[in-house]
Amino acid sequence: MLALVVAVLALAGAAVAVLSLRAVQRNFEVLWGSSERGHDVASVVKAEHDRINALDQRVTALAGRVDGVHEHVAAGLRHVSVVRYDAFGDMGGRLSFSAAILDDSGDGLVISSIHARGESRTYAKGVIDGRSEITLSPEERQALAAARSDHRDA
Repeated sequence: MLALVVAVLALAGAAVAVLSLRAVQRNFEVLWGSSERGHDVASVVKAEHDRINALDQRVTALAGRVDGVHEHVAAGLRHVSVVRYDAFGDMGGRLSFSAAILDDSGDGLVISSIHARGESRTYAKGVIDGRSEITLSPEERQALAAARSDHRDA
């Protein structure tokens, strides 16, 4: 009878050991990955090191691309301001306007449209480094100043 009790206890101990082993194996799989990658620490560390190096190379390449995009953005005409006004005393509704469109270095153009009762005229004047070789009207100067200070509407 004693032998039977010892055998049952040994069987219960073996079952607990098998369940514990399975739990350890599951934790091992989570930590080290599948068995195809290898179970030794050196191969796992080398694989992670290679993966980190590849990611570092990608980050370096992306940083170079961002620098290139930054140059293109700076050259884009992205500083804009519009000044609306009545060019003639007999006209209402502020139908005339001057618009300044500049890049980050102050290069671009000023476009003005003068609306009269019987006609409308449009003018474009180049701007280099915030200045125009052609004389600007007060409204054009106002639009240019607002665009340079990055105010959207003057």
